[in-house]
This record gives sequence, structure tokens and C-alpha cells, in this order.
Amino acid sequence: MKLTYITTTYKDNKKERVEQNIAFLRDDERENELINLYPNVEYQIMEGFGGAITDSAGYVYSLMDEEQKTEMIRQYFGKDGMKYRLVRIPIDSCDFSLEHYEADGNEADEEFVDFSFKRVEKYIIPMLDAAEAAYGDKLDIMLSPWSPPAYMKTNGERNNGGKLKAEYRKRWAAYICRYIEEYRNRGYHVTKLTLQNEPKAIQTWDSCVYTPQEQKEFLRDYMWPALKEHHLDDIEIYLWDHNKERALEWAEAIIDEETDKMIAGVAFHWYSGDHFEVLRMIKERFPDKKLLLSEACMEYSKFEADDYLNNAQKYAHDMIGNLNEGMGAFLDWNLILNEVGGPNHVGNYCDAPYLFDTSDKLLMETNILGHLWHFTHFIEQGAVRIGVSRYTDKLEVTAFKNKESIVFVILNRTEEEIPAYIRMNGECAEVRVQPLSISTGVIQV
Repeated sequence: MKLTYITTTYKDNKKERVEQNIAFLRDDERENELINLYPNVEYQIMEGFGGAITDSAGYVYSLMDEEQKTEMIRQYFGKDGMKYRLVRIPIDSCDFSLEHYEADGNEADEEFVDFSFKRVEKYIIPMLDAAEAAYGDKLDIMLSPWSPPAYMKTNGERNNGGKLKAEYRKRWAAYICRYIEEYRNRGYHVTKLTLQNEPKAIQTWDSCVYTPQEQKEFLRDYMWPALKEHHLDDIEIYLWDHNKERALEWAEAIIDEETDKMIAGVAFHWYSGDHFEVLRMIKERFPDKKLLLSEACMEYSKFEADDYLNNAQKYAHDMIGNLNEGMGAFLDWNLILNEVGGPNHVGNYCDAPYLFDTSDKLLMETNILGHLWHFTHFIEQGAVRIGVSRYTDKLEVTAFKNKESIVFVILNRTEEEIPAYIRMNGECAEVRVQPLSISTGVIQV
């Protein structure tokens, strides 16, 4: 066996990437400093990686020149780059929109005669088309609503929470189906749906609150029947779509003998902390349900915008923890934002893997992108996570089996060089894990 070992570090905020070829030698019964890989111990299958095309991302994309657009899109979706194949798109406006918009906000229009995709066509569709062209095939799209049209809500507005009025539950389900059909009729592959983004959060932006019982009733009595009526019941439905700390309780409250067939999995965010154990318990309780991270970003209200390396390391730490507890798909938040982390119609600015300086017209790659690459470029669609053991908690490790290779990712958040021996199938390869680094090893099998 041979090991290709790629390490990325950031010195003075400049990326340095080093590739080494390391030979495996016969295992000499070493007991110390081992990272064990167990290809025969298999867990979840990896569906893929991706990010969100929001109104804001599409707007910033429209400001770039053609060379910059090509560079960014190829990095994300090209076969030589990040190899993204999943996209999340909001249903109507969200906080990362230039303003509020709805495809049909006319309360009198019960048949959606006035339904219009003009706003989606303005910023989202051009970026989506470019992404599919770079990918060379259709991308899998997840749709997520932030709020029903204002007239359907108890508070009469898109912002500040509020609930879906009982008398509009059937119409809201039909509205979502109309959205799916619009994309599909244009040739896009909408394959996934969450019922509500962050259903527990009363936000100053587009939001709508549900209890677990309310989401269960909406799914069982309105959304599922509407999907069947519109011949859309091949859509995968994901519960929750909020932070990990309450994901298990929502799954337990909603999944029963009747709803089980309607639910593909549980979508989660990362904003309340690790809670990796929650994912483990969901897999133990509901082994057939998929775990999908539907949103993650560094919120500037919580994290320092210029803490570049630490922010990127948090991403990698969360990725490894989620993967090791069963996550099978990852959807980052905005693919690109401007230099202040927007635009955002309520000032909820965030980081992104790419930022675009609208004054100097510069496309800027952040440390987050360099860390994500170590996962997305190497872990292929259909890869199977395999067993790993490590000798120290100073190193965080995950590993996957592709069709023709074994790949592992090591994160070292300490300021010391740490030795490790990669042991697999009776052979060992010695590596030196650099301080403040992320590394990927590729073993050809």
C-alpha cells in the first residue's frame, strides 16, 4: 500500500499545502502512537456535500466578472475542486435576501394564478445554471421554507415568528408543491424538502414557529397528502432543520408507525454547539433515518470575523464529529457573500467560504474553504464510513472507503507537531501531523 498525505496550514493567513508520498511498512507490533483504520467496520453511506444558493449569494455572484464567476463555481462544483453535488434553496425570501419576496402573496389567488418565479430567476437561477454546467449533470436540490406568505400567518408578517393559521395548512402545502413543480418543470432535480427552517426560533427575519405536534399534523394531514396528490411523493422529507440539541426529541415526537414512511431523515444545524451524542442516539433509535446537516456558518454576532483559522477549525471539528456519529450529507450555508458577510435584509451578517469585496472587486477564499476541501474533494458520493481508533484526543479523525481508495482526515488544533502511525491491514505508515493543520490521507487499495 502507498499513502498520499496532503496537509494544509495557514501562516500569516496564507494557505500552504504540502503533499507527501509515504510508504507503508509491515506492522512491527507497535502499540503506541497508532491511528487504526478498520475497512471492514462499516457505517453510513455518504450522499455528498454542497451549499446554499440564496438570493444574497446570487446577487453577489451577479456582481463578479466572468473570470471570477468561473473560478468560484469550478472550485465548488468542478470535478477537480470541491465536488459539490447538493444545493439548498429557500422557498421565497429568508434573512439572506435583499428584501422580502413571495412567489404569490395574493390571498385571493387560491389557484396560484399569479404565482411568479421572477425573483428566483433574477439571482438564484443564473447561479444554479452555472453550478450545474460546472458539475456536468443535474444537482440534487433541497428546498426549505422560512415563512409562509404573510397572509397565511397568525401575526400577518413574514418576520418575528408567528404560526401558520389552521385554515391555511392545506393551501400552504399546495404552495410548497407548486414551488417544487416550478423547479421540476424547468428541468431541475428537487429531491429533498424540509418542512420549516428553524421551527423553534422567533427571528427578526422570515420565520414561522411550530411545536413538534403541529409539525407532525402538518406533515401527516396536509403535506404528505399534497405531495401524493401532485405525484411528488418521491421527495425526501427531513424533519426539524434546526440545532442539534433538540433533534432527538422532535424525531421521537413525530416519527411513529403512521408517519415513518413519510420521513427520510432529520436535518440539523450547528449553532448551539457540538451535541454529537444526539446524532448517535437518533441513529440508535431510528437506524433507517438519514442525518443531514442543512446549514452551518460563522455568525458574526457570535464569532469574530477576523478569527480566520479558529473559525475554519470549528468547521472541521464539527464536520468530523457529525460524520463520526452518522451524518450522510452536508449542506453549507451561503456559497458566497460580500465583504461584510451580506447582504442581509436585517443585518444578520455571517462568514462564507468565499467573500467578494464589492469595492475592490476581489474574490477572496477564506480558511473555511481550505478546510472543507479536505473532506469534499476526497470523500466520494457513495463512500462508506469505516471504523477508526486514535491514541490521543489531540487529533480528530474520520475515515471513509471509496470504490478504489481509503481516505482519512486528521485535524490538529494544537500548536505542537504530533506523531502518528497509520495502521491498516497489518501495515503501518508514519506521519507527522503538523501544528494547527488539517490533513487528508489517501490509501490506494
